[in-house]
Parts: sequence; structure tokens; C-alpha cells
Amino acid sequence: MAQVFGFQNNIYMQTGIVLLIGLLAKTGILITEYAVSHRRQGMGLVQSACQAARERFRPILMTILTMILGMLPLMVATGAGANGSRSLASCVVGGMIFGVIALLFLVPAFFIIFQWLQEHLMPKRLIDNKEIIEQNHE
Repeated sequence: MAQVFGFQNNIYMQTGIVLLIGLLAKTGILITEYAVSHRRQGMGLVQSACQAARERFRPILMTILTMILGMLPLMVATGAGANGSRSLASCVVGGMIFGVIALLFLVPAFFIIFQWLQEHLMPKRLIDNKEIIEQNHE
């Protein structure tokens, strides 16, 4: 988005990128946690990932819209320091639009892939230390 408006990669844009990484990572972790929770309750792999994305859709949408609407005044700023404000805002708005699409489709897909690999290729992990001690004594 910054390239469309002709902004260069400066400290303001890099600050916006750090902001995007934090916010999108937090949201992706929440989707994954919901999917893991559904999986532990006995849902199927694909069903748990889709259900987690469905449940988190409204909070994600509210977060994204709030961030975009909050950045719109910075995108049209004028006066001293306006170039930095516009650079930051355009980076965040473009990143949020692209990031929400990636979150809603790629995170559940990657969850399905990596969870399947973990369940089928890795040995079962023992959760309770008591079970580990009991197995060592046998």
C-alpha cells in the first residue's frame, strides 16, 4: 500500500510493520489456541480449524476495522510530520487488509497440516509426569 502512495521504507513504516507483526501474530495464536481446544474436545481436525476461524471471525473483524478506521485520519494528514504519519498509516492499513485474509485462510490451513503431521508422524507425548514415572518402573 505504501508503494501505491509512493512512500519510501523509513522508520515510520518499519514501526508499522512491527505493529502489524505483533497484532497479527496475537490473532493467529488465538485462532490456533481455539483450534487446539476444539481438537482436545474430540472434534475432527478440519472441523476444529474451521470452527476456530468461525468463532474468531467477528473479533478479528472488529480489531481490523478499528485499526483501519483509526489509521484513516493519519492517511490524510497534512502539515508538519504528515509524511511520517501517512507512511505509517498506509503501511498498517495495507498490512491489515492483507493480513486478515492470510489469517482467516492460511492459519487454519497450516494448523491442519502441522497438527496432522504431529499426530501421525510424532510419537504420542506423555502429559503427566506420573505416567512417565510409572512407565520407567515397569
